[in-house]
Amino acid sequence: MTAQTHADESAKKGRVEQVLDSVTGGMANTITFMAQHWILFGVFAILWLAFGVSLVISQGSIDSAWEWITGQHVLVQAVIWVLFLPVTAGIWIWETTWPLVLRLVLVAGLAGWNLLVFLPRAAAQT
Repeated sequence: MTAQTHADESAKKGRVEQVLDSVTGGMANTITFMAQHWILFGVFAILWLAFGVSLVISQGSIDSAWEWITGQHVLVQAVIWVLFLPVTAGIWIWETTWPLVLRLVLVAGLAGWNLLVFLPRAAAQT
């Protein structure tokens, strides 16, 4: 793509679209960096480890976390759900009245899938 073509495309875009492109591009680069350098894997591994320890030591702490999340303003809840979707889904599953075995299988499967997804590609290919 030539510099002139790029300038022409930028001129056609509105100011809001240019800002959104910058923000989303920056977020995508940040997420990519965090995924490639084990940061996302580490964050979610710690969260899932805390979840597992809470199940064994104090199930009331999971109840308290659920109450805290649902007690927030709806916009704050949305941000929490988007940023930590697998873990919040795991907490939601645990707070249901489903049979214990089903909840354990679903939470363990969700945790395993979540950590597998955040493995950096270099580690996943070995």
